[in-house]
Amino acid sequence: MAETVRVRIAPSPTGDPHVGTAYVGLINYAYARQNKGQFLLRIEDTDRERSTRESELAIYDALNWVGLEWDEGPDRGGPFGPYRQSERADIYREHSALLVRSGAAYPCFCPTDELDKIRLRQRALKRQTGYDGTCRAIPKDEAMARMAAGEPHVIRLRVPEGRTTVIDRLRGDVEIENEQIDDQVLLKTDGFPTYHLTAISGLTEVGGGTAGFYTQDEYRTLVDYAAERQIVVVPEIDFPGHANAALAAYARLNESGERAAPHFGAG
Repeated sequence: MAETVRVRIAPSPTGDPHVGTAYVGLINYAYARQNKGQFLLRIEDTDRERSTRESELAIYDALNWVGLEWDEGPDRGGPFGPYRQSERADIYREHSALLVRSGAAYPCFCPTDELDKIRLRQRALKRQTGYDGTCRAIPKDEAMARMAAGEPHVIRLRVPEGRTTVIDRLRGDVEIENEQIDDQVLLKTDGFPTYHLTAISGLTEVGGGTAGFYTQDEYRTLVDYAAERQIVVVPEIDFPGHANAALAAYARLNESGERAAPHFGAG
């Protein structure tokens, strides 16, 4: 039996609703309805300082106003809740610990001022800015002991060496050197997850724009950890009109051995 399509939009309640949320929401909604699947609304309230209940309510009002109806969400419930990320924090903390133990992630103890110095040095040398991997080299036993002692830290994804191939419907195969991809923070010092850890949970496809190029390998590492199926290309969405109407990436998880992440971004 074919897997039921499950797609989502995941706006952050940190201000007024953005037209981009409605635009990407429309693409995901149409794809779900075309494939007799489910369209989910998740609230990405991982920014604890800026997220507000008023902004969350404004998101509901805006999406209802443009006519998007979601099947599952914080206001409607569903079999895979909670749908508000702040209510799932314990789940992500548990799996972050498993990622560290498996070697797919590691604790980073670098303070903010040290990270600022790293970026300043990189800019002075006209290099790409990002974390330089200082804490990658800490032996696991030492890192675990420092975590257990309560030393402040974040959890970073250990991006593997090599290349990521993104299959783009308009551009063809796009190869990205993994050294261009930062070891993203998955869990912040306050124990709250970031978008990189929460984005793919409970879905069969993920829709987004061209920024997804540099996150495909991050998500694939997490998918591999979770023992999900391989990533393959899915059929192009049947949209009339301009090619850039399909400004979305869909990484279909099924049983094929093809291991490349599709992207429909028009750039």
